[in-house]
Amino acid sequence: MRLQEYAGPQELRAMQSLATRVFPRTGYHHIGDLAWNRCLALGREEHCPTAVWERDGETLAWAWLELPDGVLMVQIDPAHAELADDVLAWAEQKAPGSLTAEVAGTETHLLEALQRRGYAQVADSPFMTCLTRPLTALPAIPPLPEGYVIRPQQEPSDMAGRAAAHRAAFGSSRITTERHARMRETWPYRPELDLIVVSPTGDVAAYCQGWYDETNGIGAFEPVGTHPDHRRRGLARAVCTAVLHAFAAAGGHRAVVQARGDAAHPVPRRLYESMGFRTYTRTYTYRV
Repeated sequence: MRLQEYAGPQELRAMQSLATRVFPRTGYHHIGDLAWNRCLALGREEHCPTAVWERDGETLAWAWLELPDGVLMVQIDPAHAELADDVLAWAEQKAPGSLTAEVAGTETHLLEALQRRGYAQVADSPFMTCLTRPLTALPAIPPLPEGYVIRPQQEPSDMAGRAAAHRAAFGSSRITTERHARMRETWPYRPELDLIVVSPTGDVAAYCQGWYDETNGIGAFEPVGTHPDHRRRGLARAVCTAVLHAFAAAGGHRAVVQARGDAAHPVPRRLYESMGFRTYTRTYTYRV
C-alpha cells in the first residue's frame, strides 16, 4: 500500500479514477465534484491537506481535509473497506481539533467505520439530498424572457461575468476570474456543458455547469446559480434543461445533482424535483 499526499494534478486524476470506478454504487463524489472542489482550493492548498492510497497503480481511497474547520471529504472503495481506519487515522492526525465527516447513506462501509471509531451522528444538521433522473423523455428547453440567450462562454468577459454571477448567487468570494479560468483547464471540463444565460445588457444572469463521466454515462450539475437581480424568471430551469440535452447529446444516460435536503434551503431541491429528478440517497454528518 502506498500513501501519497497531494502534490499536483496527478493526484487529482488518481482521485477521479476511484470516483469513476465506485460512483455508480456509492453515489456521492462524481469526477466533476472533485474538479470543482479543487478549483475552490487553488491558492489555499495549505488549508486542504489531501492524501491518496494506492496499490499496484490503482487508487483505493482518498481523503481531503478542509482546515481550520476540520471537515473531511473521503471516498473508499467498498471492496477495500478495511482501509477506513487508516484513512480516518490520517485525517484525525491532521485535524487540530474535532473532525467532521459527511458521507452518503449508500456508503455503509464508511458509516460503520465512523461509528466504530466513536464518531456520533450530528442530529438536525444540514444535509444534502442526492437526486437523479434518466436522460430520456427530456422536456423542451423552456422559452426565455425577451433578450435573454443561453450559450457557452465565448469571450474573456464571459468568464469574468460567470465568476461574478457565482459570487453574487452564493455570497462567496472564492470564485475569481482566475480560478474559473484555471478550472476550465481541469479534466473533464467541456465548454459545451458549461452554459450561461446572458441578459439583454450582456451580463451573465444565470449558469449551469455540467460535468460528464464518459465511462459511466453520468452527467452532474456543479454548480448552478442565478444572479439575484435576475431571479424568478425561469432562467435556472432553462439553462439546466439545456445542459440535460447536452449530456444526452454526449451519449449520457443519467444525470445527478446534489441539493440541500433540510428545510433551511428548499428551493433548489424543489426545482430539480419539478424537472424529473428523484432522491436516491442523502448525506449524514458525523463528528468526533
